[in-house]
Amino acid sequence: MNAVVPVRSGKAKARKGLNGSLRTLAGKSPKDMIPKVRRPQFAFSEAQDIPRYWWDNDPVKTLLLAAMSASFPPGERFFIDSVRHYQDQITDPELKKAIKGFIGQEAHHSREHELMNGFLQERGVDLARLEREILGFMNLLRKHLSPERQLAHTVAVEHFTALMAEEFLLKYDALEQMDPRIAPVWAWHAIEESEHKAVAFDVYKAIGGSEFTRVTEMMIVSVLFPVFSAVHLVQLMKEDGQLGNMKSWLGAVNYMWGRPGVFRKLLPSYFKFYSPNFHPWDHDARGLVEKAKKKWLGDWG
Repeated sequence: MNAVVPVRSGKAKARKGLNGSLRTLAGKSPKDMIPKVRRPQFAFSEAQDIPRYWWDNDPVKTLLLAAMSASFPPGERFFIDSVRHYQDQITDPELKKAIKGFIGQEAHHSREHELMNGFLQERGVDLARLEREILGFMNLLRKHLSPERQLAHTVAVEHFTALMAEEFLLKYDALEQMDPRIAPVWAWHAIEESEHKAVAFDVYKAIGGSEFTRVTEMMIVSVLFPVFSAVHLVQLMKEDGQLGNMKSWLGAVNYMWGRPGVFRKLLPSYFKFYSPNFHPWDHDARGLVEKAKKKWLGDWG
């Protein structure tokens, strides 16, 4: 199964902006990149002997990803809705195909992480409460933010997740450190985050989204994303009796910010988002993704 569906390249087309006027957008997304919808079926029920700390036998690393997994089902549904709101306004045939691929991939991410979260919940990791909190927050965004800012929120988070996928999970040794039955879940998710990283951005540009809104929403997300992650990680560590495990805390901080410093090394790519000339495909990681597909997904990738 190929990762992408080739399409014909074409000239930039005129598109309607938020005010109904036509605007022309010369997209930077590769013309052959339409997200391919895969339908994995990870057998969590058959993995009862997975270690409690399945990433490097480390509580902080494992529970950090568990906390992030709890946010995916409600988060992915919000991202789908924010893009789908403008789907009928898009006339570019390539972008319309990309939107369908984006929605399909995100829907399967939500489904598989719901299954994974249920599996971890049965093992005593209380992700259901975290998921309810995230869902409540997403509903607040739906209620109080304009459709444009909701889409800008999606654009910002998609940049975060693409960075973490390409510059963290796929580039370094995190996947090799995981239990081999868990690693493919994260590899598959990371691969698809890279494949569809520009779809929400391209929709935002096509409908004439404000640069002020795009940039300010990233500033807000840059506070909310780490705060939610940190609070939920501390809660899970406390519930697991690991809050005072300084070896785990210090080791994880060193991994993220010291050596190899995977989060520290994300910062240059993160700051590029604030440029008016930014586009997600300025960083082309297709070579990295292809290697990861062969290694972690096999034929179905």
